[in-house]
This record gives sequence, structure tokens and C-alpha cells, in this order.
Amino acid sequence: MQAGAKLPEVTFRTRVRDESVGGPNPFRWQDMTTADYFDGKRVILFSLPGAFTPTCSTYQLPGFEKMAAEFAEKGIDAIYCMSVNDSFVMNKWAQDQGLENVSVIPDGSGEFTRKVGMLVAKDNLGFGMRSWRYAAIINNGVVEAWFEEPGLSDNHGEDPYGESSPENLMKYVDEKNAAVAAE
Repeated sequence: MQAGAKLPEVTFRTRVRDESVGGPNPFRWQDMTTADYFDGKRVILFSLPGAFTPTCSTYQLPGFEKMAAEFAEKGIDAIYCMSVNDSFVMNKWAQDQGLENVSVIPDGSGEFTRKVGMLVAKDNLGFGMRSWRYAAIINNGVVEAWFEEPGLSDNHGEDPYGESSPENLMKYVDEKNAAVAAE
């Protein structure tokens, strides 16, 4: 993906809390589309190899959660974390992380990830097909800026992290806002 590219149309199978369901697990299925998440908003999307994995759980997701208010002050309407995991796993991970500001998007079958060219084999770790680590600023469903970790490949021996960090995206947002203000 690159700046100016429109996001692919995908339907995500999500589970949402609904007290009317009752019982110990009050959730129902709800389909959400690319348009539901991205149309009419300027958002951050970041994707990572898997819920509950070390770098994702220790640095990337908590970093975006911690910096969410600062991003909001600078014109970001929402922050989404995507992974090639199902909705059950993503919801449990969000609960485990105590998320209040970042929303999770389950790309259980990897369809979105494949369509943006980020689906890689992680069989060397026993993961199967997963997302390469990346982040993007999306403006009304169109990529404004793309931040991809180096070395995109199947069964990569490392898990690079830096390009898609919240600090790097904040640097971009600050520079973009300064450039707009100078015009």
C-alpha cells in the first residue's frame, strides 16, 4: 500500500456486547465493513502478528492506548488495532489490555491483510498466516501515510518494530499538522 490507495472493501465478523442476549456471555455477531470503520474519519490503523504476543502486548498496543488522547487532540478520530485473529481472541486481548481508547478489528481469515499485501506465513513460529507489522493514517478510507516494518517476507526470523510505533506516527502527524498550518 502507499499514500493515495483506497482501502479494500471487506466485511469483518465481530462480536459485540449486547445485554439483551443475557447469560454469562452476552455477545452477538455483528458484521462491520471497511466503510463502517473508515469512512468520514481520519484514523490510525495498525496491524501486528498476533494478539497476546510480546512486542504487540508490551509496546505497540499499550503505546497507542497511552497516546490516544494526544492523537485525538491532533485530529485523529479513532485508533484501530487489527490482527489476523478471530473476534473472540481480539475481544479477550482488548479486555486483558484494559483498552479504553483503541478499538480492535478482527481479520480472522486474513482477507483485509491479504488485500493490502501484508499477509505473511509465520509457520516458523507455529502461527500460520499472519499480518506483517505496519501502521497507517487513513483519511476517509484512503491511505494518507503508510508505515511498514522492513523485511516483509514469509517466515522472517525477526519481528522488526519501530516504523509502526506510535512515536513514529506522532512524528508524522506533528509534521503534517505543521505543514498545513504553514500554508
